[in-house]
Parts: sequence; structure tokens; C-alpha cells
Amino acid sequence: MFSREWNQLDETTKQLIKRYQLEQPMRLGELGAELGLIVKSATLPVGISGEIKPDEEANAGFIIRVNRHEHKNRQRFTLAHELAHYFLHRSEIGSGIQDNVLYRSQLTDKREAEANRLAADILMPWEIIEEKLKQYRNDDIEERVDKIATELGVSTTALNIRLGR
Repeated sequence: MFSREWNQLDETTKQLIKRYQLEQPMRLGELGAELGLIVKSATLPVGISGEIKPDEEANAGFIIRVNRHEHKNRQRFTLAHELAHYFLHRSEIGSGIQDNVLYRSQLTDKREAEANRLAADILMPWEIIEEKLKQYRNDDIEERVDKIATELGVSTTALNIRLGR
């Protein structure tokens, strides 16, 4: 079960992402590098989780910076969110997009929601979640969520949202 945003991606992009999803937690920085993006951990202003903006040195023409002062799991979701902007909203990035801690920017709430849904598809593929839920079926749901979130490198909050809990 994929989002409509995932279904908008071309087959080559989907296959590239799926290749990186074979290893968990997924190596998002390497995915970004293969796409020709510059990906950096940086000190960003308080309240800013990440940004994507044009950069002449990047082969793909963009740099993504993620706030290094936030929790690692938060940084991973932010990076996936910025990658989603690259995949879906490249023509709307303009001089750059800064996403605050609520993943709000100068883009519309609709565009931010699209980026969040695709970020979830990238970081937490349903096939892997379903496999892990079966693997840990003898544990109670909270233990399963904790184990799966740890393996995927995401927060339990993000995984619970993905699970509709």
C-alpha cells in the first residue's frame, strides 16, 4: 500500500529507492549522494529542522541541510522529507525551502503533507513493516513498535502514525 505520491514517481526512481530500502536503517545520505545532491548535517536556526536549496556545486543542483542538533531519528525523517521535496516539488523550490519543526514552510500545507507521506513511504516501507510485525508477533504491540522503529531508525511516534495508531 503506497501513497499517491509514491505512485507519482517514475519507475527508475522507485527502483533506486527500493534498492536502498534493502538495508535497514536505510542509508538516506548515500541515496542523496547517488542522486547528485549534497547532503549535510548543519547547525540551523532554532526551530528549523531542514532545508533544501539550489547549489551550483551539487550535480543535481541542490543541497539538503539537516539540523544536527535534533535527535538522529528526527534528522532521518527530515532528510527523507527534504528528499521528497526534491522528488515531488523540484520546480517549486525556488531559492530554497526551510522546514520548521512542524514540517511547515513557504510551500502550501498540501505540499508539506505530500512530502510527509512520501518520506514515510521511503523510510517505512509497508513490506518491511508487515514482515517485522510477523517476526515479532509474540510481543505486545508496544514492544513490536519499539523494535521495528529501532530497526528502521525512526521514532515510535512516526511508526505509530504510519500504522494508523
